[in-house]
Amino acid sequence: MKAEIIDGKQAAERLRTEIGRQVVRLREQHLLTPGLAVILVGEDPASQVYVRNKARQAREASMASFEYRLPYSVPQEKVLELIDRLNEDPAVHGILVQLPLPPQVDADRVINAIRPEKDIDGFHPLNAGALATGGDGMVPCTPLGCLMLLKHRLGDLAGLRAVVLGRSNIVGKPMAALLLRESCTVTIAHSKTRDLADECRRADILIAAVGRPRMVPGDWIKPGATVIDVGINRIDTPDGKGRLVGDVDFDSAAEVAGAITPVPGGVGPMTIACLLLNTLEAACRQHGLPVPQGLMEAAWG
Repeated sequence: MKAEIIDGKQAAERLRTEIGRQVVRLREQHLLTPGLAVILVGEDPASQVYVRNKARQAREASMASFEYRLPYSVPQEKVLELIDRLNEDPAVHGILVQLPLPPQVDADRVINAIRPEKDIDGFHPLNAGALATGGDGMVPCTPLGCLMLLKHRLGDLAGLRAVVLGRSNIVGKPMAALLLRESCTVTIAHSKTRDLADECRRADILIAAVGRPRMVPGDWIKPGATVIDVGINRIDTPDGKGRLVGDVDFDSAAEVAGAITPVPGGVGPMTIACLLLNTLEAACRQHGLPVPQGLMEAAWG
């Protein structure tokens, strides 16, 4: 194995520690405690784990955590009523609705109902538009975490060729917008891209976010490239327990890449850390306070 392993778990721990320091400072100097509300609809096991982790890490960062668990059969109107109450609650600065939602609940309508300033997922059309046009809004957590890992590893990204494999509104498109902000030359590749392997081989930075286990083999990767694997896929194993793998075939890719994120332990922990970062930022903005700067640099040491 030649590639440097990008330890997202360690980076996230450092970032959360620094966020916790800023939260304590905010409370001591301004009597303000950032509040995060998480809504879970149904009893999907994976979603339950995610919600527990988010709530626990919010509390560990000295934030106020509010959890709302609704039954799978809940009418859409009840979800929207809850969001309306949270929009008006001054103790709640960030609202997150755990996806996916059951079929009777329109995810777009739910996302659009969250006030943009409390949309810490960055999915509201106003926040998506701000990101696309270079404006000031909330940035989706997973792409933001990916960017932090890239800048920590590579420093200035200007002029580098980046390929984003995947075009979702959650990861692919906002990731491309963030890389453009850093003056990268960006290609968004997807299932209809011709000569997909060749496109990937041109990349100094390859972001894989397609949701297909081990889709990207090592011979798709430019020697020395930095690979960020966003995929989290469960595959069967002979013992019946299964295990998690990414969208990149880690073993073959690590023989070629200069650096690579593992799965698990790469992008996932950074996503939750950036959720807390967005909550802190949202609380400051809603109270007219300056957003703490240099958190990433302080976290890296």
